[in-house]
Amino acid sequence: MAKRSAKEWAIRLLPLGVIAGLVVVFFALGLNRYLSMEMIREHGLSLQAYAREHYWQALIGFILVYALATASTIPGPVFLTLLGGMMFGPWVGALAQSTGATLGSIVIYLVYRTALGTWLRAKFKADAGIMDRITTGIDRNAFVTLFTLRVIPSVPFVLINAAAGMVAAPLKPYIVATFLGLLPSTTIYTWIGSKLGEMMRAGVRPDLETLVRQFFWPLMGVAFLSLLLPLFIKLWQNWRKRREAAA
Repeated sequence: MAKRSAKEWAIRLLPLGVIAGLVVVFFALGLNRYLSMEMIREHGLSLQAYAREHYWQALIGFILVYALATASTIPGPVFLTLLGGMMFGPWVGALAQSTGATLGSIVIYLVYRTALGTWLRAKFKADAGIMDRITTGIDRNAFVTLFTLRVIPSVPFVLINAAAGMVAAPLKPYIVATFLGLLPSTTIYTWIGSKLGEMMRAGVRPDLETLVRQFFWPLMGVAFLSLLLPLFIKLWQNWRKRREAAA
């Protein structure tokens, strides 16, 4: 494996530096306050009205904003997801969020794969150790592995994007697993967002306490995906292994 010069490394790592810079600027300008319940209270109804009058412009704009938020790794996307439910309803909102998040995830995947993926993959292969076996396993069953990680909300989203790029996971299953794996928890959040819109049109100004109190059981659905689903997946995998061994 040819040794890279400092200039080559600087060029390859430049996209990572740009992403880090965007996060710094985001917080320095105080833009994080727009990803909050305050943003929904102050602008939710006006954005909902805009979506009714300019549906396709609003839908495309929402997808692009979500993709940018995902690609820049800024925190607070759950409030954008709630807003998507307010603007477009639970089903279209979920599809729009999943589309935007998938597009942003592709950007992060390509950044890490371009910057570090090829080098890391070659290093893992040369070492012939556990990481080589892991990356080989992702190649062999990438969709199932990535879908399982995506469908569990507690697994850090940005880390999956970065890890998939660094181990050079196949792109097609990465895209499909990302889009489908996000839909279960996203649909719950967009449904909550649609109900928040109804509450706000009735004159209620919701806060986080109201959110938890009014939507306790849907939020428990997200908790189920985060806490119990990994256990069920593990039990299912063990059952499959025992069945294959018995066969």
